[in-house]
Amino acid sequence: MRLIAAILALCLSAGAASADSCTAQATDKKLAGAAKTSFMTKYERDAGSACEAQAAEKNLHGAAKASFTKKCVSDAVGA
Repeated sequence: MRLIAAILALCLSAGAASADSCTAQATDKKLAGAAKTSFMTKYERDAGSACEAQAAEKNLHGAAKASFTKKCVSDAVGA
């Protein structure tokens, strides 16, 4: 589990500027409809878990944790 979180953290640290954002990956795979929705939901869930782990490592709590997690997930998704 830590390996997955570390890999996601590395991917997320590249940020939305990377062509490997969730939205870009969905476009590259030419996903549409339910397939795209499923892909985006799974990606957001995985990114949320990785971002929660990063927030815990940074010892964030309350509003700071919520803000950090929200920005981290939105950066990962590329929206």
